[in-house]
Amino acid sequence: MMDSIQSAMRDFMNSEQFEERFAQAQTRIFNNERVKAFLSSHPELSEDVITQDVMKLYEYKKEWENCDQCPGLSQCPNLMQGYQPELYVERGRIYTRYNPCFLKVEDNEFKRRKHLIKSYYIPNEILNATFSDLHIDTEDEERSKIAQQALEFAHEALPGEDGSGLYIHGSFGVGKTFIAGAVANVLAERGVKTIMMYAPDFFREMKQAIAEGTVQEKLEEVQQAEVLIMDDIGAETMSGWIRDDVLGVILQQRMMEKLPTIYTSNFDYDELENHMAYSHKGGEERVKAQRIMERIRPFTSPLYLTGKNRRHN
Repeated sequence: MMDSIQSAMRDFMNSEQFEERFAQAQTRIFNNERVKAFLSSHPELSEDVITQDVMKLYEYKKEWENCDQCPGLSQCPNLMQGYQPELYVERGRIYTRYNPCFLKVEDNEFKRRKHLIKSYYIPNEILNATFSDLHIDTEDEERSKIAQQALEFAHEALPGEDGSGLYIHGSFGVGKTFIAGAVANVLAERGVKTIMMYAPDFFREMKQAIAEGTVQEKLEEVQQAEVLIMDDIGAETMSGWIRDDVLGVILQQRMMEKLPTIYTSNFDYDELENHMAYSHKGGEERVKAQRIMERIRPFTSPLYLTGKNRRHN
């Protein structure tokens, strides 16, 4: 059976039909503008070499035709998805190497940035936030000023050298979390590793970690993040353990290591202190709340964000 297939293939390749098709294919290859430009830049190549390496020229032509009709990275039909061929000459022969196209470069950069941002319970819309997507009304100078301050922080933050962070507060739906997400992406572009967490759900996870025996592991990860973003702090149900043994421990270590923390909250500083002072079992513990705030107030710049609730638009 195999002999008969190979025999049939030899007969076809030796037939006039094959020779005619091959001649037509060669004509199309050598009439291709990119192939012509390459060959004209290498007059040292002999006809014998060009004939021997004609399949490389064909591959080059075909792959670039795919790129000219680019269907997008996920649908790329090239031999190496997201890569474009480049011809070069070495020791008198034609060779091909592949370089990433601009879509592949963008995708690699996107994945690199995402690798630098770890999140707990943060939606993709926020993880993909950028300052260019931030909605600012032309008459809203204060909102524009706050966005500029946040952008400056993202460009200038120096984890390990300066532990100063941001405290972004305001009413529901004004865009506090979106700005924090945009900061995280600028930090990622700089190669700064960031953890962004939705505080109420993270604190609930910490309670579950007691049974799992993973409290210390989770604490250390958050303590050591180059930049930590705590979203919606104050929305959690406060307990003495969460305040003192989780939040207090995290903030103490970050203060000592000069690692910036960004907070978003519906509360201002005084309101957050009142929230911290009352646990659902311990009653009022004002001194302990003040101890937490001494690790927040001096190490953050308050940014009061106003505006309409954009979640309902």
